[in-house]
Amino acid sequence: MKIEDGQRLVFIGDSVTDMGRTRNADAPSEGLFEPLGKGYPHVVSGLLNAVYPERCIRITNVGDSGNTVRDLAARWERDVIGLKPDWLSVMIGINDVWRQFDTPQIPEAQVGVAEYKQTLRGLIVKTKPLLPGGLVLMTPYFIEPNRADAMRARMDEYGAVCAEIAQECGVIFVDTQAEFDRVLKYCHSGYITWDRVHPNIYGATLLARAFLKAVEFDYNR
Repeated sequence: MKIEDGQRLVFIGDSVTDMGRTRNADAPSEGLFEPLGKGYPHVVSGLLNAVYPERCIRITNVGDSGNTVRDLAARWERDVIGLKPDWLSVMIGINDVWRQFDTPQIPEAQVGVAEYKQTLRGLIVKTKPLLPGGLVLMTPYFIEPNRADAMRARMDEYGAVCAEIAQECGVIFVDTQAEFDRVLKYCHSGYITWDRVHPNIYGATLLARAFLKAVEFDYNR
């Protein structure tokens, strides 16, 4: 596996990363009493500790509900650079798209694809050289099998931007939409999520599995 002994892994994103993580006044979410929330960072932590206990990997969740890529940029120095991670996982874009559909009358809350690309690329270019381990870029997604659905089609555009940035910048790419599309052949989206965005434990495990596959996690070691 790519994540080595004693390294620090930081997850940053929106509510899908947040998923009820604990808030501490002077510290990020990590440590005792299940602080990572109930989403995919929690599942990743459980598997890393169960399968690689000797590596003592430090996992921190700094996901914030409602965030867009603008919000990430505003807190990047504190919540990424300041934490000095070895590994960074970024998944952002759902709210950048969602605000275009649930509040179309408030354009200033929306992040268009050009701004999204420029901001996300800038953050990755700035941060990659500071990471001793690596950076994992996970696409935003919409748990809807109909690719002609307006929000699904728009989300696919933002996912394509992530793929382009990952290739250009030489970082690890995770196509989360493809993971959900794979299981949507066999079950309804309501089995994974109540609103086609926020996953239950099934969906969180799919995201965790996709992340772990990308860092070459070995279940059979």
